[in-house]
Amino acid sequence: MQLDKFTDYALRMLVALAMRAPERATASAIAQAYRISEHHMAKVASQLAREGFVISERGRGGGLTLARDPAQINIGAVVRALKADSPVVACFGSDKSCVIMPACGLRTPLQRAQEAFFAVLDEYTLADVTTSRAGLSALLTPQT
Repeated sequence: MQLDKFTDYALRMLVALAMRAPERATASAIAQAYRISEHHMAKVASQLAREGFVISERGRGGGLTLARDPAQINIGAVVRALKADSPVVACFGSDKSCVIMPACGLRTPLQRAQEAFFAVLDEYTLADVTTSRAGLSALLTPQT
């Protein structure tokens, strides 16, 4: 299973916020640190806020913070929340137009593979994937 850019960027944003916690960071600053589109990161921030993973505060002194401790943010839950509308194959979603669907032998192994993918991600929290704080912080600090 492949993550789309949106989900990849969301995970990157959470990592950056974990490195800055408890301080706020803007989507723009995170985008600059990763050298990716500010527009994309703003969309990611909005979705992460809607899903309850970050808190977004507007105005002067505003920005983004994690909604809870990194140890309580499960990577599998994040990916599920962001990929809820993206089944691994079309027939797992609402598209039932495949002519071989009634006799297809691919559905079971693909379903099991998708479940295994999420089962592995469920084993990790944001705290687990940010244990190299010094290295990550150095890489995410803007160079002057």
